[in-house]
Amino acid sequence: MSAGKAAQGNEIRIVDPESGEQLPHGESGEVWVRSDQRMIGYLNRPEATADTITADDWVRTGDIGRLDADGYLFIEDRLKDMIITGGENVYGPEVESVLLEHPGIADAAVIGVPDDRWGESVKAIVVGPGLEPAEIIEFCRQHMAGYKCPRTVDFVDELPRNASGKILKNQLREPYWKDRARKV
Repeated sequence: MSAGKAAQGNEIRIVDPESGEQLPHGESGEVWVRSDQRMIGYLNRPEATADTITADDWVRTGDIGRLDADGYLFIEDRLKDMIITGGENVYGPEVESVLLEHPGIADAAVIGVPDDRWGESVKAIVVGPGLEPAEIIEFCRQHMAGYKCPRTVDFVDELPRNASGKILKNQLREPYWKDRARKV
């Protein structure tokens, strides 16, 4: 399902996230937007501003998407590890750091999964034999805002990682999103 076209006075481009080179229609890359109504930066965070806004005023959204030949945008994934649930932004690494404080959890990943009511909901995938989902959810509720807490917990023997040790969240998300028009 398309997210629509750029509104009047707004521009969207899809770029290679490594090089910043614009990609052709139909090819997936990072979504960049430009508008007179864009943010001008992060308060007292010049490095974050420089990482997000290019010299020619494009905003790097951190989303992966593609434009079709008619200019319709399709969001497919995220570069930034953020889950949007009920309009609230939840950062996976923040939830993961709380999970890893639990003495019974050896490893953890947090992903967004489809939720008919909230758009996405927070799912924890943990390595923690002998634990119960309710125990983990309650632990999180004691350490963070309720909307950030996992709604569901899956247990695995190990998390998939690439050669450099990064958790392959796209592999964790894929079974939940594979039959959906929306990819995140």
